[in-house]
Amino acid sequence: MARDQIDMTPIETRDELVAWLEAGCKPRSQFRAGTEHEKFVFTLDGHRPVPYAGRQSIRALLDGMNGLLGWEPIMEGENIIGMFDVTHGGAISLEPGGQFELSGAPVETVHQTCSELMAHLAQVREVAKPLGLGFLGLGMTPNWSRADMPVMPKGRYKIMTAYMPKVGTRGLDMMYRTCTVQSNLDFSTEADMVQKLRVSLALQPVATALFANSPFTEGKPNGLLSARSEIWRDTDNDRAGMLPFAFEDGMGFERYVDYALGVPMYFIKRGDSYIDVSGKSFKDFFAGKLDVMPGERPTISDWANHLSTIFPEVRLKRYLEMRGADAGPWRRLPALTAYWVGLLYDQDALDACWDMVKDWTAQERQKLRDDVPGLGFKAEIRGRNVLTLAQETLRFAARGLARRKFLDRNGRDETRYLRPLEESIARGITPAEELLEKFHGEWGGSVEPIFDEYAY
Repeated sequence: MARDQIDMTPIETRDELVAWLEAGCKPRSQFRAGTEHEKFVFTLDGHRPVPYAGRQSIRALLDGMNGLLGWEPIMEGENIIGMFDVTHGGAISLEPGGQFELSGAPVETVHQTCSELMAHLAQVREVAKPLGLGFLGLGMTPNWSRADMPVMPKGRYKIMTAYMPKVGTRGLDMMYRTCTVQSNLDFSTEADMVQKLRVSLALQPVATALFANSPFTEGKPNGLLSARSEIWRDTDNDRAGMLPFAFEDGMGFERYVDYALGVPMYFIKRGDSYIDVSGKSFKDFFAGKLDVMPGERPTISDWANHLSTIFPEVRLKRYLEMRGADAGPWRRLPALTAYWVGLLYDQDALDACWDMVKDWTAQERQKLRDDVPGLGFKAEIRGRNVLTLAQETLRFAARGLARRKFLDRNGRDETRYLRPLEESIARGITPAEELLEKFHGEWGGSVEPIFDEYAY
């Protein structure tokens, strides 16, 4: 999750909220891509979750990374909870159950994303090995129960942990037992943002199927291909979902601001402390009518933090965040960014995608999103299955990447990062179905081999 923003400029008008989002517009020449990925930390001996404190711990891992990288530590009270690369803009942070997240720097090419990822995995392995720790890229813990999961000492998570059971049945599973990979992309104008938001929302279920990688719960098949995606369907529907309003006439930054103003808050941060305002209205806060802090008005930081606690399938900040994919093995992490860069940063590909999805209704988009966690490539919309949509969008993405002509030092373009997705499509099965084949075959009904075969 995002690092908390610090900008205590008070906000006077709704127009300033709109302007804050609009400030994300940038010329195409400055488009960048950022990749965020989470991974589970486990003990090499016994494959157990890892607590925050102690010799073999998340804190020891963060301290070691801090010593190795020399990044700026992010502290909460006495605890190190992450670190920030002041020079390039990357960050390492913790999810609620100790999932270790790299928020990659905004980079120009998928080659740079891949290099950043390889460097990061080499660094964490160097620190983790003497601690007897390993890392697993999977959409959901394959065998740990919710009670097994450690709790990280972060004020915002304490508030969310108390609030989640009031608004859905799966929020704590989302927080403590899932991992995702996410791509963040830019827009040039309001109209460009709207087209990209619509296309990526409509196609997010296709990405969910391509990256579906969470078929196990507590050691057994759970009947799903992306349990992580299914969990989001009953986490907190006030702040998640497919944003049907984004497809209505008049969509733009203002419309998103009005949506965000209506999403209940979690917290307000003042200094180092988090004030629990869960369930309360940002509109009331804006009007100075928040009962917990009477007369207090929001700052730019409050707005940025609030936007980071909204969880639709595609999220708008000063860039767009693609949120539909399960975490997976390292080759698949740059593949997500390659897929979306190919589709959204090439105008021909973007227009072709819009032609594909523009007639779908809100009900059809929702049904596709609801069906994919269980059916994967077999889910259908308008008589077409997701496998054919994945094939077609991958062709668009490959052409889009080829047209960008960003070559690595061996003269290869960015299309090479789509290969893991092309392999899935050639077999017609999702990564989750590959795991299930192994579970029912060579793994002999055990998920334990996953910690060896799928570790980073």
